[in-house]
Amino acid sequence: MAEKKDYYEVLGIAKDASEKDIKSAYRKLAMKYHPDKSDAPDAEERFKELSEAYAVLSDTEKRQKYDQFGHAGINGQYSQEDLFKGVNFEDLLRGFGFGGGSGGDGIFDMFFGGGRGRGPARGRDLRYDVNLTLEQAATGLEMTIDVPRTETCPTCSGSGSKPGTKPTVCSACRGTGQVTRAQNTPFGQIVTSAACGKCGGRGQIITNPCSECSGTGRVRKNRKINIKIPQGVEDGQHLKLRGQGDAAGPSGESGDLYVVLNVMPHPQFQRQDSDLFLEAPISITQAALGADVEVPTLSGRAKIKVPAGTQTGSVFRLRGKGMPRMQGLGSGDLHVRVRVKTPAALTDRQKQLMEALAAEFGEKKRAPSEKEKSIIDKIVDEVKSAVQ
Repeated sequence: MAEKKDYYEVLGIAKDASEKDIKSAYRKLAMKYHPDKSDAPDAEERFKELSEAYAVLSDTEKRQKYDQFGHAGINGQYSQEDLFKGVNFEDLLRGFGFGGGSGGDGIFDMFFGGGRGRGPARGRDLRYDVNLTLEQAATGLEMTIDVPRTETCPTCSGSGSKPGTKPTVCSACRGTGQVTRAQNTPFGQIVTSAACGKCGGRGQIITNPCSECSGTGRVRKNRKINIKIPQGVEDGQHLKLRGQGDAAGPSGESGDLYVVLNVMPHPQFQRQDSDLFLEAPISITQAALGADVEVPTLSGRAKIKVPAGTQTGSVFRLRGKGMPRMQGLGSGDLHVRVRVKTPAALTDRQKQLMEALAAEFGEKKRAPSEKEKSIIDKIVDEVKSAVQ
């Protein structure tokens, strides 16, 4: 299999191209290589290549994965339907005389094996948000969520007909669920297909509808689903549960469930990737004389050794005390930034001692008295004993 070309190269744009630039480049090249207009022998392949590149680069999430991992971030991550989901080719190519069909189905019928617009409809994808504390994100957890969704009716097994009866084949589409229409354009004939209006794409007419689902074949239920959240997840990441979305019609494929993880802000820790950051207050005496200071971590308390003469803003690192990395690749670090607290109010004795200390440091014009020196020495000894 030939190696895929770079999507930016395919569209002839720079990697920092804007959304407008991507759309403009695609429209220009699509008009040039559309098989109904171009005589080039490789027009169909080129058009497929252009459409795939546009589908990826016009979607923020897909583009981010492609920029980070290349084709490996796209291949195997998205089905063909997922890859082109949300791209309205009909709107993009409007005015060029081709691209007919609702939502661009005609283009997919011609160039992507008719995977869209034919056969049973696919159920809707669903989104479910889960709020996590930083501690929960660090440890991971298993939980049960209650998801409201559409399911196949248990009474009629999705047929829509009352038990003991059968639906009849639709005379308009002869049971295919699709009607085909040919349209002549300046660039040739375009054949498009759409859901049958008489049977709603089911291919069958319900003459005796099921009492539970009123003939739809589907009912609304709340379904409990167990999920496992791995340790180290980040805010905004999601879990994709295939087939856990809304049910489709008869023989159709159920949609997917996307569980979006929202990691709530923490009152003490700030997070950057797998590292955590914390600000810890220390006293003037601890900063001046040095001390072992306890600080919080996600797994309990730990000590940092603050050397004598430490200044506000000094940062100490505790290795492995940050967030676990996903796939079991160790943990980040905890960075502790100390802030020296200045006493907001002093007693008369404390004020006297501070003034004497200031004089000792030469910050006062007068030298401390012998009594003040004795008091200072005593206080220093007491502080040293307290922090050892």
